[in-house]
Amino acid sequence: MTADDRREDPRKVVDPPCVDVGVDVVGRLRAAGCVFAEDEAALLVEAAASPSELAELVARRVEGTPLEHLLGWVDFCGRRVAVGAGVFVPRRRTELLVREARRLLGARLAPTSAVVVEMCCGVAAIGAALLADPGEVDLFAVDVDPVAVAWARRNVAVPQHVYQGDLFAPLPPDLRGRVDVVVANAPYVPTEAIALMPPEARLYEPAVALDGGSDGLEVQRRVIVQAPHWLRPGGHLVIETSERQASGTAAAMAAQGFTTRIVRDDDLDGTAVTGTLPG
Repeated sequence: MTADDRREDPRKVVDPPCVDVGVDVVGRLRAAGCVFAEDEAALLVEAAASPSELAELVARRVEGTPLEHLLGWVDFCGRRVAVGAGVFVPRRRTELLVREARRLLGARLAPTSAVVVEMCCGVAAIGAALLADPGEVDLFAVDVDPVAVAWARRNVAVPQHVYQGDLFAPLPPDLRGRVDVVVANAPYVPTEAIALMPPEARLYEPAVALDGGSDGLEVQRRVIVQAPHWLRPGGHLVIETSERQASGTAAAMAAQGFTTRIVRDDDLDGTAVTGTLPG
């Protein structure tokens, strides 16, 4: 994710319940700086089982806890993906990675199921979206953070295919040379820029999901160097990056033999680089 990130609004994709949330709740949220106070209040009412629970949720939201952590879900590609305290919340911009992975998988000629690896998976929102598509996808997901791995296992059909460890290291060795697509939203915020991020990200999401090293590309480069050993001939790598960093991501891929393509979607405010190995 990027240092100038602003949390997308999950309120836009859910019809709020027809309830009177009360002027006090809306007023407290608005006073705390919540731009969509009425919609947030309606969602918190929907999530609360009692007035006391609602009061607790509102108090935590006013203190700065991300709305998605309080609700227990985030809308991603039209699906509710489970999230909770201590995990990175998938952004709408990352839906661009799903779109690119779908495009590349749709071009496959092989009759067998597609093998997809979601690297730096977080809660595995990308994998969950691809698994919901028609067609057979054999998904494997990896993250270094045990908290994220626990949530990812809730979001995918085969929890035992979610591994904890450093990049490709924990994957089954027999996947080498068989993967059709590796998709990765690796951290890409430069270390010094983390202090400039909004408090919801900086204070409530794990640094390991944000910190991309001195130039923001250190984790990306490690993924790019290792990916060719796991991809099949003609396989693809899809990485989220920022518009400013895209050329650096593409250059790192080209150095490993990938044919690269930079993709930008202004509506999503998303940027991705795709790489294809020689067939």
